[in-house]
Amino acid sequence: MTLRFSVLASGSTGNAFYIESEQERLLVDAGLSGKQMDRLFQEIDIDPASLSGILVTHEHSDHIKGLGIVARKYQLPIYANEKTWKAMEGSIGKITTDQKFLFNMHEVKTFNDMDVESFGVSHDAAEPMFYTFHHHGKKVALVTDLGYVSERIKKTVEQADAYVFEANHDVSMLRMGKYPWNVKRRILGDSGHISNEDSGLALADIIGNNTQRIYLAHLSLDNNMKDLARMSVDSVLKERGISLDLMDTDHQSPTTLYEVG
Repeated sequence: MTLRFSVLASGSTGNAFYIESEQERLLVDAGLSGKQMDRLFQEIDIDPASLSGILVTHEHSDHIKGLGIVARKYQLPIYANEKTWKAMEGSIGKITTDQKFLFNMHEVKTFNDMDVESFGVSHDAAEPMFYTFHHHGKKVALVTDLGYVSERIKKTVEQADAYVFEANHDVSMLRMGKYPWNVKRRILGDSGHISNEDSGLALADIIGNNTQRIYLAHLSLDNNMKDLARMSVDSVLKERGISLDLMDTDHQSPTTLYEVG
């Protein structure tokens, strides 16, 4: 076995990502209730008690809603940077000192046979960061909650074997939709979320010959549709002569465990 992962849930209502190697089982974010998190793990036949730890991307509720509950229930260590710890401590309940760990931005941590690299993103949180996972020459990149995709991010995540990559909204749907203008402006801004088209443009710059699969993630329930996201990103990629499997994610159902081979 090499790396296996499942996008447990992805969207504006809750996010969670699971990845494993032979010796490690890690959860990234727990943005749904404790009961829902248990259900998601049950659907992919993984016991949450077997997790090695939880990595946190940032303090927004759709990423930490069930964090404290899951960590306390299964006695799991939590890894986050200092600013994120400060921003979320009032929202996750009491966490014992022996469960609190620092994972700084632009750091590589080794978890047994898996190396995890953190990198910063432009988003309206205290110090948001996401992760790439490395194991025996294979690489998986988790990249959402982006206002824009910087050259530094592209360099960090380029040529991964698999991507979980944001395609948050269709610009026309967002502009014509029901959100108040200040919310629309936030989403469209450099600290918000990227559109389907911008997702395709960024992916065209970073995917390599070894890239096998892309999961389109963090879709807005109000300003996007799975078919539209897939078609929009696929159209941009095909304009660049790129044809790849584009996979859906869901805000309340996990993807099938996928083995990076």
